[in-house]
Amino acid sequence: MKSVPKLIRRFVGLLLLSFVLLVAVNILILVGIAFGRMENARPWSTAEEVAAAFTETENGPVLSEEGKAILKAAGAWAILIDDDTKTVVWQSEDLPESVPASYTLSGIAGLTRGYIDGYPAFPSGTQSGLVVLGFPKTSFWKHMWPSWDYELIARAPQIALLIITVNILVILLIYVTACTKMLHSIRPIANGIQALPSGEPVYIRETGLLSEIASHINSASEILQTQKRQLRKRETARANWIAGVSHDIRTPLSMVMGYAAQLQAAPGLSEEARSKASIILKQSERIRNLVSDLNLASKLEYNMQPVRCREENAVAIVRQAAADFINADPGGKYPIEWRTGEDLAVCRVSADRELLKRAVSNLIQNSMNHNEDGCTIYVSVAEDAGNCVICVEDNGTGATDEQIEKLNIAPHYMVCDEKIDGQRHGLGLLIVRQIADSHHGSVTIGHSCYGGFAVKIRLPVLGERCHSV
Repeated sequence: MKSVPKLIRRFVGLLLLSFVLLVAVNILILVGIAFGRMENARPWSTAEEVAAAFTETENGPVLSEEGKAILKAAGAWAILIDDDTKTVVWQSEDLPESVPASYTLSGIAGLTRGYIDGYPAFPSGTQSGLVVLGFPKTSFWKHMWPSWDYELIARAPQIALLIITVNILVILLIYVTACTKMLHSIRPIANGIQALPSGEPVYIRETGLLSEIASHINSASEILQTQKRQLRKRETARANWIAGVSHDIRTPLSMVMGYAAQLQAAPGLSEEARSKASIILKQSERIRNLVSDLNLASKLEYNMQPVRCREENAVAIVRQAAADFINADPGGKYPIEWRTGEDLAVCRVSADRELLKRAVSNLIQNSMNHNEDGCTIYVSVAEDAGNCVICVEDNGTGATDEQIEKLNIAPHYMVCDEKIDGQRHGLGLLIVRQIADSHHGSVTIGHSCYGGFAVKIRLPVLGERCHSV
């Protein structure tokens, strides 16, 4: 599964980015603190400045006013130790009482390295002796033994890089170890979510950090499986009901049609009764055709109708369907005009011949059913962008824009489990759509350029396989 490695890469990327940002922030903070304390980090240079401010007079060494100002600004005190006597020959006014007034050579060596009675001491030499500045006890921390191995200092950058690398590896190891359990929990959940749309049963062990999510996925899978079983059961019941009604209605309908035909042909029947018998026979035929359409629509909807595709000439199939209607209309109430270009004699498609012919016949019959006063029907076949376009249109009453929009969008009541108001268009168009879908085609309904109704069937030209059920 591609999502889990992607998730791992994202986790590692976030870790490395977090580490880089953390190091950068720490460096910025350290630099900011160092700059903030820089003014207080000049004890050695302050000692040199004070030592340079001493001058020799007849009464002994004297510190200039500038030197006193430097001492005051630094918050330090100072003493001047004579080179010969090793005693203090000058001291500032704020000298602590615990500071000795005389020193030995070993004492001077100690204070130059560290402290005088706990006060950080910073010496600087003058012509008169040794100037020592003392700062408050908590102002500085001095290294008493500032000796380092030369090789250690020389290799400091490499050592620092090694330490940083080891730290990164340790943090990465800890992070990956901590996330491994989470990733092991995520993988089955991701696989389960991916499997839900397939309709297959999904079960995830409800353990680990994401056990609650796993429980919800299992519940969702159970609900989907229950709905799937109920839907399959309902579809089977509906298909069986339609097939049963279609079968049961044939026998009484055949009897009605038979008696109606006998009455219509009876020699002693009045014209009025003969006309009524003719109407009964005609409406019975419509009922028979409706039952046939209902049965076919049900089979196509539930994949019970075999679709046998083979190479066919769509032009010949459509022409044959149109010719059948021309022969069945001797009165010429519904003339059919063939509007296919002379240069298009063959349009090869992979199709079921009988089903395609049935779709064209339904469209022609639809124009007749909705134009009782008669109309001209125009039939054509054309090729457009790799599609075979079969068009049946008329110059009859047509339909409004709202009606056409509903025909294009609203599902038929046979294939809709929701509200069916406003969806009760005939089965003929539904069968046309189902046949087109089984051939990987499409159907569009619109206005005819002749002022009536138009329906176009688009089928892929040969080379595209149709769907076999």
